[in-house]
Amino acid sequence: MVFRWVLSVATVFVLLPAPAWGQSEQTSPGGPPPALVKVAIATQMHMAPSVWLPGSIVSRDDARVAAEVDGRLVSVAEVGSRVSTGDPLAGIDDTELKILKAEAEAVVLRDRAKRQYAEQEFARLKRLTAKGLVTKSRLDQARAERDAAHGEWQVANARLDGAQDRLNDTIIAAPFSGVVAERYRRVGERVSAGDEVVRLVSPESLEAQVRIPPASLPHVTLGTEVQVRANPSQSHAQVRSVVPIGDDRSRLYDVRLTLQDVHWPAGTTVRVSVPTATPKQVVAVPRDALVLRSSGVSVFRVGEDGKAQLIRVDTGLAEGDMIEVIGNINPGDQVITRGGELLRPGQALKIMPEPAPQ
Repeated sequence: MVFRWVLSVATVFVLLPAPAWGQSEQTSPGGPPPALVKVAIATQMHMAPSVWLPGSIVSRDDARVAAEVDGRLVSVAEVGSRVSTGDPLAGIDDTELKILKAEAEAVVLRDRAKRQYAEQEFARLKRLTAKGLVTKSRLDQARAERDAAHGEWQVANARLDGAQDRLNDTIIAAPFSGVVAERYRRVGERVSAGDEVVRLVSPESLEAQVRIPPASLPHVTLGTEVQVRANPSQSHAQVRSVVPIGDDRSRLYDVRLTLQDVHWPAGTTVRVSVPTATPKQVVAVPRDALVLRSSGVSVFRVGEDGKAQLIRVDTGLAEGDMIEVIGNINPGDQVITRGGELLRPGQALKIMPEPAPQ
């Protein structure tokens, strides 16, 4: 009799209704409590299939500054030096050029005197010709001598200007503001016109450079917006220029991108999302809205009654944090991005307010 009584008690205990999983003592009899969730808006946007290609940050002003006259270097700016436009980058010994300039100045003085004498002689003979004391042929000869002297004086002035320009070129000036990135020559070395002395790079006018394959060329045009990554940050950039001439070896095409709101230094390695097909309009949601289960991919949508609706979708193109969804999701729908892990279809929702802007 005792054994039977214990078994009956146990049986009664098993048959007692257990509280629902995850339900607190305050759970209303009508179902689970409202779930606290965060939502985002499904958006219609243009997307295209893309491939991530390696690129780098380069400066639009990157020059190997060369000497313009022959001579021995007497100064070269140190690597890392910041210079402004017109500041000296290097100096060449100017002793020989100063001598040549002095000679050119002396020639100018001589030819100026010859010109003045020829002008005075022509004026004198012109007066005598008017009185009939000098023949017209003699006056013509004086006119020719005057014109020749004037021409020689102009040539002498031009040579003096050339000597001054060459003397000025002994100072290798910065063509733009920047930083000395490399030195190819040292003080004491002799250089010839055209020899590279320093490399000057502007850290301000930066852009991204990427080389794309022929398949992407028709889909990359001026103004195309692409994503650029440089771990751990990411940004957007616009195509500034496309060089439609492929490299002979790599068969790749040079593309330059204008960066937006990033300050990556020159030389930074980046990855660029390059489209491989024409963009199309899609409905996209944040990746966090996807619910991944063994049965497939779904999205929880906020229904008109304020309750959770589980919508089966397929995924397509992706761009950054957004991904295309194909299914019964329309632009403007509210989709749940946080708090949907334990949601049940039909469950009431409590939407978290957006944080106030700082």
